[in-house]
Amino acid sequence: MKLVKLSMVAAAICLLATSAYALKTEDRVLKANGQIEYTKTPGSVNSIGEMFSEGDVYGRIRSNMFWWDWDDELKSGTTQTRDNNEWGLGGSLVYKTGFYKGLGATVGVYGTIPMANQNIDPALASAAGMNFGKAGKDTYRTRADGTEESILVFAEAYGEYKAGKTDVKVGRQGIDSIMLATNDTKMIPNTFEAAVVENKDIPNTKVRAGYVMAQKLRDHQEFHSILAYDGTTGLGMFFKVNGNDDSGVHKGLSIKNIAAVHGDANPEMLLLTAENKSIPNLTLNGEYVGISGFFSTAIAEANYQIALGDGWTLMPGIRYLRQMDDGAGAIGGASLNGALGRDKTPNAAALASYTNRYSADGSILMERLVVAKGPLSLMAGYSKVADDADIIAPWRGFPTGGYTRDMGQVNWIANTKSWKVKADYDFDKAGLVPGLIGALSYTDTNFDDKKMLAKTTDLSDRSMVHVDLIQTFKSLPNTEFKFRFAAVNADPSTKTSATLVKDYESYNEYRFEVNYLF
Repeated sequence: MKLVKLSMVAAAICLLATSAYALKTEDRVLKANGQIEYTKTPGSVNSIGEMFSEGDVYGRIRSNMFWWDWDDELKSGTTQTRDNNEWGLGGSLVYKTGFYKGLGATVGVYGTIPMANQNIDPALASAAGMNFGKAGKDTYRTRADGTEESILVFAEAYGEYKAGKTDVKVGRQGIDSIMLATNDTKMIPNTFEAAVVENKDIPNTKVRAGYVMAQKLRDHQEFHSILAYDGTTGLGMFFKVNGNDDSGVHKGLSIKNIAAVHGDANPEMLLLTAENKSIPNLTLNGEYVGISGFFSTAIAEANYQIALGDGWTLMPGIRYLRQMDDGAGAIGGASLNGALGRDKTPNAAALASYTNRYSADGSILMERLVVAKGPLSLMAGYSKVADDADIIAPWRGFPTGGYTRDMGQVNWIANTKSWKVKADYDFDKAGLVPGLIGALSYTDTNFDDKKMLAKTTDLSDRSMVHVDLIQTFKSLPNTEFKFRFAAVNADPSTKTSATLVKDYESYNEYRFEVNYLF
């Protein structure tokens, strides 16, 4: 594959960058992951009337464009590897009340309108409603006939109570942890219906407990199961939005398979997180996710910053994730793509590709080193997934995030090894180019060949070059421009024992986003 044109290579080499915060206003900062962080919000008021009269409205207008260029396009039989493009125009209005005797509320409405061409195959639309939009499908919602529809949704609507160092939120809200994330990199955030309590009474420690009941993915308008996949056939390829259809979803944990064992297709999740900074320069994090009758996950992480002198710092980090089966393996099998689910009859090769078809036990060990000085940050990361079960994480928080995960990639399949190097540079901080920050990374992922050959995973070995460029201008206050590029070079994903079939997995992807905060 021609990984990228020479001009793009030159641009990538000359322009590194990304920063925790690119766009800052008097009351908000826009983080690199697209999420808004509020730096100024309404305070305490003296009456219920003032709760509303002293509240604030936060507006955002955004445009997001995607171009997807496959190396080889599959012309028949599927629509998943066809060149496509999407453009969404939309935004959000978020209203936060003042706090009366500790009580307040937040309501946020989000919307997007598809502006570009419809990614539909006319020959297939009448039969199956197929739409072959890829990464940019979050700019629209797909109807059952494959056409693209706008989205308007109250993604946030929660009550809040503050008392001392305790904060309680109940309702529709964003949750950010290692496994769950708002992940607002498209048009509409990933949010949850939940009750969350956070406390900071213990010195240098933040603890949080959450009870999560439902999830709304970014291209969905309805809240639905946090776990169950709607595997309905035929037109159901778009009915699946009634369930979890995230790129990391476990398709074996389908509504059909869960019903077959009289399980709960709408289970609740218990979330526990803790962060401690009692030891200077050391940050410890712990997380627990539990879904009764399916599985639980425990995570421990440590990052320690070391001063090297002359302004340089070194920060080694380690994260260990352990997934423990509580019934999910018997229902959906060990593989995320559903090939080992109870509704399938796998052949000998498929059965042999996993240590135990009926177990969801699994783990990942991750390590990284970050070296930084001033505007420059360099990172090297490595992850190894145990040869047990794939890791279940369809909540937009990525198990390998911050270590080896890159844009659009799922690398937490069993027996997968990944390594990544990344350079971040803030040209503005360096005094070189006002308002410019960006990043350049290279990632290599090695999947298990026996799983690929047995079709118990749909992924193949691949390398990826990824560039982010973020630009702001003093002449255009409160506005940010972001360009993202990815070039994926994948080994052919379809093989026989001796024949290499055409490569339908390699592609170039381009994204361009504009954000305006008011």
